[in-house]
Amino acid sequence: MRGISKAAEQSGYTCWQAYAPDRNNGIALERDIVIESYNVRRLNELYSRYTGMRGFQAYFSTKAFLKKVDKIKPDIIHLHNLHNNYIHVGLLFDYIKKNRIKVVWTLHDCWAFTGRCPYFQMSGCKRWKTGCHDCPYPKEEYPSVRVDKSDVLWKMKKAAFTGVENLTIVTPSEWLAGLVKESFLKEYPVQVIYNGIDLDVFKPTPSDFRSAYGIGGGVKVLLGVSFNWEKRKGLDVFIELSKMLDNRYKIVLVGIDAQTGKTLPENILTIERTRDKRELAQIYTAANIFVNPTREEALGMVNLEALACGTPVVTFRTGGSPECIDDTCGVVVACDDIQALKTAIEEMAV
Repeated sequence: MRGISKAAEQSGYTCWQAYAPDRNNGIALERDIVIESYNVRRLNELYSRYTGMRGFQAYFSTKAFLKKVDKIKPDIIHLHNLHNNYIHVGLLFDYIKKNRIKVVWTLHDCWAFTGRCPYFQMSGCKRWKTGCHDCPYPKEEYPSVRVDKSDVLWKMKKAAFTGVENLTIVTPSEWLAGLVKESFLKEYPVQVIYNGIDLDVFKPTPSDFRSAYGIGGGVKVLLGVSFNWEKRKGLDVFIELSKMLDNRYKIVLVGIDAQTGKTLPENILTIERTRDKRELAQIYTAANIFVNPTREEALGMVNLEALACGTPVVTFRTGGSPECIDDTCGVVVACDDIQALKTAIEEMAV
């Protein structure tokens, strides 16, 4: 968001940034609007979790925010994720429609046109096309709930999000664009704009990574990077690969918390999350192959980062993950075909 705002200001626009309160947001800039306080957001989190009404909380905070928007009188509003307990989407879209404001909405997942879930590929659910109900998405998964209100929320979101006079949807992949065109958002034009990365940071970056971790020069490093390791991201696949590959290979996983790391096989090297992008570029560069066995992905920024550092990618054919890969820089295999993944790794490592 800040990157887009900075680029817009360099082109002569005046921009305000509005976002949810978080302990990691850093120092607010001059034209930042922090919607509600951190403690109020936590209360909204509890409310939405126990009622199941995610996206339709923060009533008073949203009213106060819209008064600030009234004073700004924006020509364009650029929306990103709205599902983090900080804004009442019904009030927001009523305001947009009433004031006939131009809107660009960048989707980062599928939440905008489902009753609750951000992804549905693993469950194979198609209810989002005609009306959500009896949601198969696990209640404990983000965004977690105690009761299933997907039927009510799908109808409320459809009523709120349709009928905007001037709205363009942006998706980071052709895959997500295709889903939008099958949803109740199909009335809007859709533009695919792939996410960008900073090539001043993500580029071939030599380091002493191998020697620091005692990895011999002849060993092939297979790298995985995620900041939310779970089955959706393919953690179980790396565990299976660790059993199938011999000591000519070394699996390195970045973003593993200490507790999860204790449960993994000893032949998997784990590195906790790093906020240093240059350090991450060094790790990408040190790897021989970047492995991304994701099962649900809007695009796969980690694929782009690895490729920018000169490391080929092997990934599952799922979501938008294959879209930045061709036969010059990687291999795409069928989702959940671990044997095909292993074969691709062995062929790429020759």
